[in-house]
Amino acid sequence: MSNYFDIQVNGYGGVDFNQDDLTADDLHKACARMEADGASGFLATIITEDLTKMCARLARLAELREHDPLAKKLIAGFHIEGPFISDVDGYRGAHPKDAVRPANVDDAKRMLDAAAGLTKIITLSPECDPNFATTKFLAKQNVTISAGHCNPTLDQLRGAIDAGLSMFTHVGNGCPMQMHRHENIIQRALSQSDRLWLCFIADGVHVPFVALGNYLRAATIDRCIVVTDAIAPASLGPGRYKLARWDLLIGEDMVARAPDGSHFVGAAITMEQSEKNLREKLNLSEVDVQKLLSTNPRRAIAS
Repeated sequence: MSNYFDIQVNGYGGVDFNQDDLTADDLHKACARMEADGASGFLATIITEDLTKMCARLARLAELREHDPLAKKLIAGFHIEGPFISDVDGYRGAHPKDAVRPANVDDAKRMLDAAAGLTKIITLSPECDPNFATTKFLAKQNVTISAGHCNPTLDQLRGAIDAGLSMFTHVGNGCPMQMHRHENIIQRALSQSDRLWLCFIADGVHVPFVALGNYLRAATIDRCIVVTDAIAPASLGPGRYKLARWDLLIGEDMVARAPDGSHFVGAAITMEQSEKNLREKLNLSEVDVQKLLSTNPRRAIAS
């Protein structure tokens, strides 16, 4: 199939959407590569950084998109991942600790304004949103609020859902390698799958295929989405690349890891490879693959 719709793309084809010097040629190049690889739409993703820098990057993306017909066709909006996430090691992942901050409405407004009405998803940590005030505000703006890089209690997660949370970002990632074997954020997210869209990276490394198969069966295909969480090397192959503050070496498995190996720093898989994995490793049907890679992500961000 083609017609992929990817709701978490940090960069593609050698282009990092989080670079401060993003050019019109850069954005066009990334979009052309994505279209050639079968994408009919995606959300450009900006990750945690100094808030002024995040806003500048969002404004730059919005401006460049406005003047490029191909970018306007493919970029359905923006996914802002952070800075309202957990500052705890393991849950924070690759996001810089010095840029993480508690959720608040004023900063949320700054980002929404910078994004010129194109914000579709904001990933935040429910336990870092006092009284779920920011979640409630964003829900009124028709933004899809997703939990991620977080460790809320079950009560906190349910409270956030009541306030408007409707998604969970890359389940099984954005959490420590070592957790309680039963009482953990993955189990809490799965328990709320009837009220949440659950997103997964299907490269077999971020989530091993045996676990991914279990998660999809537990939550049901109808409540799940596959994303790439792609960074600049996606569609290019192994090599040295840069993502935000990270200088990365991508190996043959096309996974970006922190220099000390403690966590991943995004993925370099394509949607085409994701489809192949879903078919060959999990034996999913055409209908189910279509739901995971196209139908469900579109439904999840529909206002």
